[in-house]
Amino acid sequence: MADDYNHTDGHNHAHGDAKLFGVPLELAFAILSGVTLVAGFAVEKLVPSASDWLPLAGYVAAYFFGGFFTLREAVQNALARQFKIDSLMLVAATGAAILGEFAEGALLLFLFSLGHALESYAMGRAKRAIDALAELAPDHATVLRDGTATEVPVEELVVGDVVLVRPNERLAADGFVIKGRSAIDQAPVTGESIPVDKAPVADRAAARAQPQDLKNEERVFAGTINGSGALEIEVTRIASESTLSKVAELVAAAETGRSPTQRMTDKFERIFVPAVLALAVLLLFAWVVVDEPFRDSFYRSMAVLVAASPCALAIATPSAVLSGIGRAARGGVLIKGGAALEDLGTLTAMAFDKTGTLTEGEPRITDVVAVDGVEEAELLQVAIAVEALSDHPLAQAVVRDGRARLGDAAIPAAGGLESLTGRGVRASLEGETVLIGKAEMFGADGIAPLNEQASALIERLRAEGRTTMVVRHGARDLGVIGMMDTPREGAREALAELRALGIERMVMISGDHTGVAQAIAREVGLDEARGDLMPQDKVDTIAALSEEGMVAMVGDGVNDAPAMASATVGIAMGAAGSDVALETADVALMADDLRHLPFAVGLSRKSRAIIRQNVYVSLGVVALLVPATIFGLGIGPAVIAHEGSTLLVVFNALRLLRYER
Repeated sequence: MADDYNHTDGHNHAHGDAKLFGVPLELAFAILSGVTLVAGFAVEKLVPSASDWLPLAGYVAAYFFGGFFTLREAVQNALARQFKIDSLMLVAATGAAILGEFAEGALLLFLFSLGHALESYAMGRAKRAIDALAELAPDHATVLRDGTATEVPVEELVVGDVVLVRPNERLAADGFVIKGRSAIDQAPVTGESIPVDKAPVADRAAARAQPQDLKNEERVFAGTINGSGALEIEVTRIASESTLSKVAELVAAAETGRSPTQRMTDKFERIFVPAVLALAVLLLFAWVVVDEPFRDSFYRSMAVLVAASPCALAIATPSAVLSGIGRAARGGVLIKGGAALEDLGTLTAMAFDKTGTLTEGEPRITDVVAVDGVEEAELLQVAIAVEALSDHPLAQAVVRDGRARLGDAAIPAAGGLESLTGRGVRASLEGETVLIGKAEMFGADGIAPLNEQASALIERLRAEGRTTMVVRHGARDLGVIGMMDTPREGAREALAELRALGIERMVMISGDHTGVAQAIAREVGLDEARGDLMPQDKVDTIAALSEEGMVAMVGDGVNDAPAMASATVGIAMGAAGSDVALETADVALMADDLRHLPFAVGLSRKSRAIIRQNVYVSLGVVALLVPATIFGLGIGPAVIAHEGSTLLVVFNALRLLRYER
């Protein structure tokens, strides 16, 4: 089967990068084969007065374009002492030509070459994924040596170097903060939806001696994005050993693995193709045993070869794959190849990343809780007035969502914003000081502690997985604002549909705090959530789930790429997904709508059933025709039976185009 067909390990796929009129060369040749085949057939059937050489020229051109890459593959297989379906296709097409059935042979090569070209579509994913990962880390870093700032290539960084990271720059190395405060967007590596506040280590020597014991607010990663504060970082890992580099290695290792289906197909080809060829050769000498002319033995041998050639078998899977992928694309789902389409239908478990997958990927106000005696409107007006002066992501969310809650209410003017990096902000409003920030900011550095009610609100909201900020105006604690990356619209409904389709186990795995992950899980209807996971932890989780059955990983961030690559099927959220995740994933929800996932799973289950039906019909026809041709069935009836089975599997596959949820 073309879809199940697997290239030999030593096959050169360089032709996959060549283009003809902007189309991959192998696919262009397959299309040209079909065009010339149709042209030849049309001339033969519709223009009786045309010279015989005209349709023949079309068929010969179809043979050339359809057999070009198949012949090259067969030659390479022969040099490697392997005979696969490519070889049998060529022999069958040659036999058809010898017997004058040029249209049959041309159709065989066209359909096989088309399936082969589609199969090669995703062969370059691993390299592109690794290239995209490498682009996340900067090429150079600013190193402070002997009091002088020097720009050097990241490859020259050594453990112990001090790197200066300016505002809004990408970090060049893993390490810990020794000077400065800032909020770092760690989503490219850890998947955390909200920038993480960073602060210097208390004991530099202890941090250097035990880097594995660093607190989250002290540790930084290469490839992450600095916020508004300048930082000085001491390097703890060279560039080739950074967390980002490990992510790239995990992607490469997972991408190069071969599936059990591919290995089974190889075994089938190694037995089936030589057996058919041996039978055809044996029948060439039937005249020695049976009293008949050599021409009759040759005719019987070619008839058996045509009968045994996997014509319908070759398109049984590609036709279903084409229909399934086409239907999926119309429904807003990109499925990268037949293996992904089939595997998606075998799933029993799914793992979901939180940020950008089950959630929107943007922090939003979820709770505005004022203390007794304070109106919610006053709390929001003060918060918006101050946060409007800041460019912090949480501040922007407060302004955006707060204005939506207040409507047309007037917002007072604040001024004198002072950033207390890592803790909060201080500003002046109506002649009084306003403090907005973490609970830990209060009761330290001369700032009065929170009152009991505000402290209780903080504890309650944190227990629910909220990111919290306290608002104080003058001497009054006004209340607490809780924020969370809110669930995607339709996430709960999508998960319920997946359960109905037979997905028995669904787990959220996230780089965010466990409490946040569990809170989101409850909102979307998941019973199991795991937080505080790094990329390798996610891979380990997928490996554990894989021991119980086929598992998919649904994600959107760079840190999801290794887990997606190691899962049975990697699924990426389209527009919100990172380039690396999209390259690594087998399935992408292009509309960024999680509700398309049940549609994709249901379609793949239907596709898998139709593929099985097609394979059974194809093999059944071969099993009937081979003995029939041995005992005298002519090549005409054999071709008709093959054409019939070919049409049957194609029309069966086309039913997928009408699939509805």
